[in-house]
Amino acid sequence: MRDHIVAVDVGTTSARAAVFDRAGHLLARAKQPIEMIRPRENHAEHDSENIWSACCGAVRAALTEAGIAAKQVAALGFDATCSLVVRDKKGKPLPVSPRGENRFDTIVWLDHRAIGEAEILNASGHPVLKYSGETLSPEMQMPKLMWLKRHHQDTWAKTGFIFDLADFLTWKATGSAARSRCTLTAKWNYLSHEKPGWQADFLGVAGLEDLLERASLPEETVPVGGVIGHLTKAAAADLGLDTKCVVTSGMIDAYAGALGALGKAADENAKDVGALEQSVALIAGTSSCIVALNGQSKPGQSLWGPYYDALLPGHWLVEGGQSATGALLDHIVRMHAAGGEPTLDLHARIVSRIGELRAEEGSDLAPDLNILPDFHGNRSPLADPRATGVISGLTLDTSFDGLCRVYWRTCVAIALGIRHILEALAQYGYRFETLHITGGHVQNPLLLELYADVTGRKVVVPNTKDAVLLGTAMAAAVAGGLHENLHAAAGAMDQGWAEHAADPERTKAYGRDYKRFLAMVRHREELRRLDDDA
Repeated sequence: MRDHIVAVDVGTTSARAAVFDRAGHLLARAKQPIEMIRPRENHAEHDSENIWSACCGAVRAALTEAGIAAKQVAALGFDATCSLVVRDKKGKPLPVSPRGENRFDTIVWLDHRAIGEAEILNASGHPVLKYSGETLSPEMQMPKLMWLKRHHQDTWAKTGFIFDLADFLTWKATGSAARSRCTLTAKWNYLSHEKPGWQADFLGVAGLEDLLERASLPEETVPVGGVIGHLTKAAAADLGLDTKCVVTSGMIDAYAGALGALGKAADENAKDVGALEQSVALIAGTSSCIVALNGQSKPGQSLWGPYYDALLPGHWLVEGGQSATGALLDHIVRMHAAGGEPTLDLHARIVSRIGELRAEEGSDLAPDLNILPDFHGNRSPLADPRATGVISGLTLDTSFDGLCRVYWRTCVAIALGIRHILEALAQYGYRFETLHITGGHVQNPLLLELYADVTGRKVVVPNTKDAVLLGTAMAAAVAGGLHENLHAAAGAMDQGWAEHAADPERTKAYGRDYKRFLAMVRHREELRRLDDDA
């Protein structure tokens, strides 16, 4: 009986696969590394065949661990980062790297080479920008495509397919070049609420009049939970599955995490029908994404979206985020004299020592250290990819305790950044009572405490071991016929949660830090204006 689902999540450095049953129980999980190179500043690239191979290895390992046969798997789903895969007319890799190696055919989501192109598009003031917070980030696909055509004309002339990474994976799996509504609406400026969805005049502004032909882009898209096709014989052999396995449309990894984290809040048949619009998902790992859903379009400056039907049918999705959070903590550990390679053990030692220091010196540890966490730009609410990090209050302390103090205040800064995003959302009519958190940050007790106390919201942590993979499994379960729709799948596959309440006294105390945070934002801009006036 086909009553199991396989979900695959492709992150920045690894591919993970899991096997679920129809009730959302995770039976097995496996992980394979993927390669990333940084050929120059602001550039990051993948080899998409390396990614496919990692996906296949992870799926086979997860199936073996679960003891599940191919004939028991109803459907397969992929989620991935919003990286850009470039192929020729025969489907072979094309180089996007200055090094010229054909195998590096993928511009990684975090790549900022297209800052200049993003600024050109933003200056156009085109109406399509209303549905991307009035600004495009260099992490989105249109600036990257514009960069590719302007700077790699030989590659552009040979293109036959260009994919968001999740769509590339469904193409590899099925041979179908159909695209996900999730990816195109959120990252390609496709307006799913209009007919046609592609805005020809905006493509003209970008100099991409030939994009639909070059990239083999369709006019219509497949919703989350929709069917792309069945596995090809070759893909089935690679994955250890069979050709009766259905493949659902690809998802952006953060949106899969949002679906898995929100769970029953996304079930329209639940008793509390207003729970969804009072909840916000925080998918926190290498970077962090805030995802909110609403029945109405609520455009907002410097927020990504609103995107119609990008996740749940009939809902508008808006996203905010921080480009470096877990990556920032790793960076702090690496750069400090008492740090080193940021292993899990070293992070744990730092967190433990911070607990001891707070017990000895009080919870207001290192109050004169103030940090702006924008070391890789500010995704929202400032939408400034050129923003840089700031640390104020450093001394000559190079001890391990000194590292712990900087690490603690970096955690505080990350949480303050989330508060900044939530307050920006509030300006546009969003009201949230509950913060549903998933991702690597749930393993860091400092961050969980801070997310509650700094924002003043109740924090909910799903009991599932992996909400991102669960969200992808929910979509696959719909495509495989195990649940009627996404709302039903979210309700049926939810695994419950643990709650963390905010401490009102601490929330009040962090108000001082937030005032300093906002003052530092203003002062950073004042310093930049001095350069402009020179």
